[in-house]
Amino acid sequence: MTAESVSTVSAERRTPKIVTPRRPAGTVYRGREGMWSWVLHRITGVAIYFFLLVHILDTSLVRVSPEAYNAVINSYKTPIMGLGEIALVAAIGLHALNGLRIIAIDFTGFGTRHQKAMFWVAIGLWVVLLAGFVPRQLMHIFGGA
Repeated sequence: MTAESVSTVSAERRTPKIVTPRRPAGTVYRGREGMWSWVLHRITGVAIYFFLLVHILDTSLVRVSPEAYNAVINSYKTPIMGLGEIALVAAIGLHALNGLRIIAIDFTGFGTRHQKAMFWVAIGLWVVLLAGFVPRQLMHIFGGA
């Protein structure tokens, strides 16, 4: 066996280098708009669920103690809770628009082909709707209305 044939045999016996796929920059999720839509839908859904739970509990206080109910309702008139209302409306709006997007994806052939564009349309509509609500709510919170 010559030196040249030995180096060829040893080169053939080397294990191949395994290359791992690259992730998109800025995220650990591979789904881009679709995955962020999924994450936002879950977050807003859980936030709305907890709001409804608290709302049912504070409303039920009227049966237990009208004074306690009035105290809770008066605490909702603070600026912090007014800002919380903005967050609640934002969560409900995003959840609703994304829900309509999901319905279009699930039940139409159009939706699966254009899901990324529909995500950005939903975000755009959400921003427009908030632009109509937030200034009025801020005036209400801080005494401008």
